[in-house]
Amino acid sequence: MRCAASGARPTVGRTAVRQNRRVPVHEITDPDDERIADYRALTDVELRTRWEPPHGLFIAEGELVLRRALRAGYPARSYLVDAKRVDQLADLDTGEAPVYAASQDVLEKATGFHVHRGVLASFRRRPLPTVAEVLAEARRVVILEDVNNHTNLGAIFRGAAALGIDAVLLSPTCADPLYRRSVRVSMGEVFAVPYAKFEQWPAGLDQTREAGFTVLAMTPAPDAVPIQRLSPAQRERAALLLGAEGTG
Repeated sequence: MRCAASGARPTVGRTAVRQNRRVPVHEITDPDDERIADYRALTDVELRTRWEPPHGLFIAEGELVLRRALRAGYPARSYLVDAKRVDQLADLDTGEAPVYAASQDVLEKATGFHVHRGVLASFRRRPLPTVAEVLAEARRVVILEDVNNHTNLGAIFRGAAALGIDAVLLSPTCADPLYRRSVRVSMGEVFAVPYAKFEQWPAGLDQTREAGFTVLAMTPAPDAVPIQRLSPAQRERAALLLGAEGTG
């Protein structure tokens, strides 16, 4: 651990500070410290979904994911890391965002789980584009209806990125793509694949058709049209509709 350039170990109040190249690293010893309030009770889905969107923030877990969030242009509010992993962020330009470090015991008490990746960050959300704006720039989109499992949502974004899908459109009752678990499962692809939420449902499907898309849904029904028989016009601008986990 390096001391400050003056040779004395500076403090902020009673909080010790270590240097992380560009910015000081503040050591957190109390899990109830208000400076890390963004990270409290991360496993309480109901609490987090009521807290994060209204306060314009989301949590990224893991070094790879937080770096992708930064590359995508999301402004960081703060960083919270395992004290043993501070050097993982040493090359980052963290700007004005404070870096907090704590022991695994403090991290677990504050967040509600064992932070085995050792790195968390709180980011500011950005305004979402409108459905019309997303459709105007896309050729192939995925439409999700009532997908409310965050793990499934993250997996869909990751698959959409792998398949070259231009955008994801969400019905009003879909889960939040920027919830921590969605972000983690998507490996940060929620930052790369544009998405928007319909204000009206199922009227949003008509809006999609009016924008020149063919809405397609998959079904095992024997009278369904095989995907191989779709015409070139139907394939030109396709919107694949995926249903909820229960009703499909």
